[in-house]
Amino acid sequence: MGRIVAIDYGGKRCSIATTDVLQMIANPLTTVETNKLLVFLQNYAAKEPVEAWVVGQPQRHDGSASDIEKEILVFIEKLKTAIPDIPVYRINEMFTSKMAKQSLIDSGVKKKQRKDKALLDSIAATIILQDFLTSR
Repeated sequence: MGRIVAIDYGGKRCSIATTDVLQMIANPLTTVETNKLLVFLQNYAAKEPVEAWVVGQPQRHDGSASDIEKEILVFIEKLKTAIPDIPVYRINEMFTSKMAKQSLIDSGVKKKQRKDKALLDSIAATIILQDFLTSR
């Protein structure tokens, strides 16, 4: 059984979360510059068994695709070409940033630390992955 890796794709940086090998627990892994994401994932998959990629699917409140969706689709095609043996799944990521912010508040993280966008994004990636695990 391999890990499941979730990606919260962004224009400048992407946050990555991964499961344990038993696919029970989602944990934040790291944040990577978007232009280095594919190389990072190739290196990660070479070191760790990866069973699936989960890429967040951002949507507007009316259900339409967000502006970054075109970039995400281009990235997914590159990922499928570079690592064809690992399937890519999509999951709606609406409200994950709000849920991540609330999670930090509930955890007692100070306001100054909550302004760290990389921290917020890493929690959002973890929520995306946990939602995927729950939906299976």
